[in-house]
Formats: sequence, structure tokens, C-alpha cells
Amino acid sequence: MRRTSFAHWPCSVARTMDLLGDWWTPLVLREAFYGIRRFDAFQESLGIARNTLNDRLRRLVDEGLLVKQPYQTDPVRHDYVLTEKGRDFYTVLLAMSRWGDRWLAGEQGPPVTHFHDVCGQETHAEVVCAACGEPMTAENTHPRLGPGYPPHLAERPDVQQRFAD
Repeated sequence: MRRTSFAHWPCSVARTMDLLGDWWTPLVLREAFYGIRRFDAFQESLGIARNTLNDRLRRLVDEGLLVKQPYQTDPVRHDYVLTEKGRDFYTVLLAMSRWGDRWLAGEQGPPVTHFHDVCGQETHAEVVCAACGEPMTAENTHPRLGPGYPPHLAERPDVQQRFAD
């Protein structure tokens, strides 16, 4: 079955989901942040089929989130190392973890916590305004058309209504 591509939609959420593609991709990235670098270690940790893992790792390399670095020559084997683009995805995983801890963890509490090395505290992610530092919520934040929104779509009445101030 062919899936719809969101790669060229005028929406960063849609484009990100197009890149992620399925539930395995963020989990592969999570494991990379946990320090996993080798194919067999990803496979063992996730219990993912080898062909599925191969596809996800190839996509993450092709999209520039991971880079392959050889660690053995005969046979050739690679480590999968996070790039700057890949490391920048950490904030997305932290936000997902925060939401899951709040709404899905149950009485036992979070299965994994996060320790901030800079201040020495166990903490969680918060989304704050880069300009003023105040929390951003659905109640105090709204979307606006940005410079990358296609002009021919911006003229549509439904788009103007959706993004009206």
C-alpha cells in the first residue's frame, strides 16, 4: 500500500511525520540517544525485524539524522552516529516523553526520568517562548502564516480564516 507523502506540505508537523513515517523511527532515534550505535544492538534492544530496522536506519542516514561510521573492515560494519540534525531531535523526544509521563505513566510513575547535568536536577521538558521565557500553551499561543507558506495557498479563504488573528 502506498502512503501519502507530506514532504511538501506547508506544515512542519506534516513534514516531520513524513520523515518519521512510523512508530519505529522515533524509537530507533531514542535508542541512539541512549547510546546504541550498532545494528545488532538496535535490533536486540527494540526487538525489531532486521529488514525493518535496516529500512529505518537507511532512511535516517539518507535524511541526515544519522551518519554511518565504519568500525570494522572485514566484513565492513558501521556505527550509526547522531548528526547535529539528529541530536536536535532530542527536544522532540523529551516533549513526547513529558506528555507520555503525564497522561500514560499510571500510578507507577514515569518509566524513565531525565537528569539535567547543568543544574544537577531531575527534571522534565517544558515548551517556553524563546523571546520571553514564559510557557507556551494552546490557550496562549496561535499559529500565523510564515514566510515559507506558499502564496497561492495563502489566498484561499479557508486558509485565511484558519490563520486570522
